[in-house]
Amino acid sequence: MSDSSEGTGGLTYDKSKRQWPNELNVLAALILIIIIFEILGAIFMQQSLLFDTRDRFDSIFNEARLRIIIIQVAIIGIIALGVTQVIITAGIDLSSGSVVGATAMIAMSFAQVAEVSGAPNPKAIFGEWALDLPVIVPVMVGLGVGMIAGLINGFLIAYSRIPPFIATLGMMLFARGVAQWWSLGNPVSFPTDAYAVIGSGMNPVIIFLGLALLFHFIMNYTVYGKHTYAIGSNEAAARMSGINVPRHLLLVYVIAGALAGLAAVILTSKNLTAQSGMGLSYELEAIAMAVIGGVSLFGGRGSIIGTVIGALIIGVITSGFTFLRLGAYYQEMVLGMIIVGAVALDQWQQKRAAARA
Repeated sequence: MSDSSEGTGGLTYDKSKRQWPNELNVLAALILIIIIFEILGAIFMQQSLLFDTRDRFDSIFNEARLRIIIIQVAIIGIIALGVTQVIITAGIDLSSGSVVGATAMIAMSFAQVAEVSGAPNPKAIFGEWALDLPVIVPVMVGLGVGMIAGLINGFLIAYSRIPPFIATLGMMLFARGVAQWWSLGNPVSFPTDAYAVIGSGMNPVIIFLGLALLFHFIMNYTVYGKHTYAIGSNEAAARMSGINVPRHLLLVYVIAGALAGLAAVILTSKNLTAQSGMGLSYELEAIAMAVIGGVSLFGGRGSIIGTVIGALIIGVITSGFTFLRLGAYYQEMVLGMIIVGAVALDQWQQKRAAARA
């Protein structure tokens, strides 16, 4: 008896070609990494990474460590949501970290209070007109700066046909220069109370998860998402099917830039200051979250849920190495190996799928 069954229109269903959703594979990797750290913690630290073994909390989990894991990946995770969409189109964005730095300096300049301890703000960048402004002003400035950077990236890539690597590399250098030039390298500090609320407590996590749900819906149930996957799978075929590829690519990079700008607003709000070095290497961590989450660097494959799980994997690894009191350089080496392994696995899966077709 054949394993294949008759389907609609005479098509057959072959069980041998069934594949697990990629998100389940990434989730399994997350669970495996947690188990490894739990075993290492029990052997070397006589403690658990995620569970309460000393009856310090009302639940079985170490809620403080779980909160730290989630918060530390939330801001870069917001950037990763935009980077995911860029990579799905078979592009890349190396500028997001530097855009965070430039946006942080500019947005914070419009979020400052007029007085500090009864004296004029010593860190004020502009005059009285730019002090004690409504919180919506610095937020919109931050989003606007990010969108402008994304607009330039998108125009260079979509209309000037400059390779994404080169276009975003140029923006990376330019935006970092803007961050250093803005206040001649001096920090910009003393935001209003309303601005400080944005990044306080668990707000970064709530914003990250809310945006993840939004873009999960957009990527799976809207024309925008379908066109994004189509362009990444086969740009020539997407053009022939009537998709305005340049306009869509422009939109994708603008969204990625806006998310980087939002991340900068949240970061400066959380830290209560802006520094020109903010966002350093954030673009690499965002790309790592996407790749570990199953987004193919060759385009056309990946998901927002996978990226969220990828962010959690990086958060668990970072917290796990701190928990084991190992140096950050070990963490970077392990992340490097995981990224290479994820790309190698993606290539193997594509070759296997092609062989089955």
